[in-house]
Amino acid sequence: MDLQLKSKTAFISGSTQGIGYAIASQLLAEGAHVIINGRTQVKLDEAIARLQKDFPNARVSGIAADFAKADEVNNLLTKLPEVDILINNVGIFDLKDFTELTDEEWYRFFEINVMSSIRLSRALLPKMLSRGWGRVIFISSESGINIPENMIHYGMSKTAMLSISNGLSKLTKNTTVTVNTILGGPTYSEGVAKAVEQISQAQKIPVAHMKQAIMQNTNPHSLIQRFIEPTEIATLAAYLSSPVSIATNGATLRADGGTLQMI
Repeated sequence: MDLQLKSKTAFISGSTQGIGYAIASQLLAEGAHVIINGRTQVKLDEAIARLQKDFPNARVSGIAADFAKADEVNNLLTKLPEVDILINNVGIFDLKDFTELTDEEWYRFFEINVMSSIRLSRALLPKMLSRGWGRVIFISSESGINIPENMIHYGMSKTAMLSISNGLSKLTKNTTVTVNTILGGPTYSEGVAKAVEQISQAQKIPVAHMKQAIMQNTNPHSLIQRFIEPTEIATLAAYLSSPVSIATNGATLRADGGTLQMI
């Protein structure tokens, strides 16, 4: 299928690794111009170099910004060209008991995981509407529906993304702009892989066995019974970015491996 993305420009927040990087790769493969983002210029340059190696003729660039800092986000917005596709992907997570979470930590999660999408959408969605075409995609998580007891702060931020996306979609009525959310499941990103490797080394268990044990313990209802690969989220993001997905708007699409027990 031709996703008709060769004339489109996409910006992906938090895209030097993991799901964001996989989405960048998929969109570049489809011929889009992709602007990636990372917290530091060094990490950003490394990611761009890898993408250019994989896609020698691709149009890829980057803008460094730490989404924990509003002034850096505002500076990023002044550097962005016209953007047809916005992927609200940047996010942080960790495991922590609810009673140990400080006010500062709650605000930090809200600032990065929620305000990032608000600031970007507020700046870019009106321009899409005025030009008559655009795609906004939120990368949420099944943790926003089935809140983990040791990641309530993370689940809160992912639930908030669902509300923002749903509300924004109502602003696109009778246009060719769409706003959708991808509800991802347990994904084997670089951060997760590092944690799994550390645990497997400490317990002297092969990584493959540790991955399986973690899935069985934390997500026993998963239908695929394994971690999701970032590329498996990216393929859905590429479809939603495409003109051919116009009939999908205001939707939350699951790429959770069947983890959620819901119709």
